Amino acid sequence: MKVVLFGDLHLDSPFAWIGHMSKEAARKRRQALRDVLIRIINLTEEVKADALFCSGDLFEQARVTPDTAAFLKKTFESVGPLPVFIAPGNHDYFGPLSPYSHIRWSSNVHIFKEARLVPVCLESGLTLWGGAHRVPANADDFLAGFSTGGREGVHLALFHGSEMGWFTRDGDAKQPYAPFKAHEIPAAGLHHAFLGHIHTPRDAERHTYPGNPDPLGFGETGERGAVVITVSADGTVGRERRVVALSQARDLTVNVDGCASQQEVRERMTAALAGLSGCVRVTLAGQLRVEVDLQPRDLCDPVPGIDALLIRPASVRVAYDFESLRKETSVRGQFVDDVLKSDLPEEDKRSVLVTGLRALESRSDLEVV
Repeated sequence: MKVVLFGDLHLDSPFAWIGHMSKEAARKRRQALRDVLIRIINLTEEVKADALFCSGDLFEQARVTPDTAAFLKKTFESVGPLPVFIAPGNHDYFGPLSPYSHIRWSSNVHIFKEARLVPVCLESGLTLWGGAHRVPANADDFLAGFSTGGREGVHLALFHGSEMGWFTRDGDAKQPYAPFKAHEIPAAGLHHAFLGHIHTPRDAERHTYPGNPDPLGFGETGERGAVVITVSADGTVGRERRVVALSQARDLTVNVDGCASQQEVRERMTAALAGLSGCVRVTLAGQLRVEVDLQPRDLCDPVPGIDALLIRPASVRVAYDFESLRKETSVRGQFVDDVLKSDLPEEDKRSVLVTGLRALESRSDLEVV
């Protein structure tokens, strides 16, 4: 059997990290998510899939619109009779107000509704067990106390949850939902589990995380795509990842060592951004000359081809030599020495010193980056 697996699409995501910079860019990203779902649908046709699996967080429950609900209904209906199996997650949990409840879905769409794993026969000797989040938080482990009951054949699972061994090792910033351990999968009699919630793609021996198919933020690793799954008669799976992403969210570091003016910083940024597109987060790093008046908001002018630009100056330092300054026999020297001797945290000391030194120079740019 051949299956296309995806999850964590998050239709109607607010993209708040873009919205404060460009409402139009956020709107374009939301449209891109719809277009990515169409690409996934086209992939099922390309590979002649026998089913489409969604491992949850298909949409944002708190923001989903009637228009999005109508789009989903028609999109999944268009692939009939191909069966579509959806295991709601914590963002698209199954409840009385959910589109899952009030839409009249086509007959090829199967939505798991129970907060436990329930079986569906895919074909002779092949069973899919799926479950749903019915609340937005605090869902229990779907595998706790679960067993296939010794039934013959191949048993697969589809749900939204956090495998805690990998979760804790990788330090994922997401909160654990429906937490479980990998060893619970074979112990329950399952051959493989198809999962959502963790956005980093992962192919483990007994479970698969497809990851979010289109970037939802900066710092994501791994290919953004769907997974073509081939299930063998003995329950082993073959996996082929297919890129379906339409958006780009890039991280870029620009070294500003020695820059003597904001214009020099701008020129280095412009050179680094050449040829890029999508959304870009620029981290400025290095030592600035003391005379530089760097205001990140002044660097966020529109750049051709880039939808949204975020500037992070957290790694920039002003090149004051505090140790030399504290030795001066002057008000400035006494000020520096007093601050360096204080009990303030080191980062606060730096901010106070830079602000104070600029004030002593009668500068107006007292804000410290």
